Amino acid sequence: MIRVLLVDDHPVVREGIEAILEDDPDIEVAGDAGSAADAIAAAGRIHPDVVLLDLELPDMNGVDAIPRIAAEAPDARVIVLTAYDTEERVLGAVRAGARGYLLKGATGREITAAIRAVAAGGSHLAPRVAEQVLGQVRAPGRRTSLTPRERTVLRLVADGLSSKQIARRLTITERTVKFHVGSILNKLGAETRAQAVAEAARRGLL
Repeated sequence: MIRVLLVDDHPVVREGIEAILEDDPDIEVAGDAGSAADAIAAAGRIHPDVVLLDLELPDMNGVDAIPRIAAEAPDARVIVLTAYDTEERVLGAVRAGARGYLLKGATGREITAAIRAVAAGGSHLAPRVAEQVLGQVRAPGRRTSLTPRERTVLRLVADGLSSKQIARRLTITERTVKFHVGSILNKLGAETRAQAVAEAARRGLL
């Protein structure tokens, strides 16, 4: 029996996925969580075989949660299930340790196939996602490209503004600011804002 932990901040999404998985006799939904903190705690408590993880969580970027989940449940394998297929999200998740990456348009059959493949020690990437990974492998040294909004956010970060201050300045939510900052960090290979600013300056992106 493959024991699965579902992680998504929308209860209706969790319920829908659980209903799909209940039809498979070899898969058991061992638990669910609506935040990264709850997911990390649940992983340590129930030690699932597979974690089906959304990247948009209210308390933490899902990419950042992957290694923390792995620390609590070393044998658990993570499959990302998200609406986002941008290169920085895909590569960030794979580099963090995800063994699978699915988009939320996936069918029930695709989801169960991914769970089976990953639980067996393999990997599973949605076709569009696989193209992103292959593209990076073929051209690992290509120039980093920041979107105009990311450049704006990066300049404000360099000016020393907090996420809350940037949100007010740009009239967007703080969560959106954190999304952009996470994307910038992934693209620049940085772990902190200070590292991102230094790397961006080195590359002439500021």
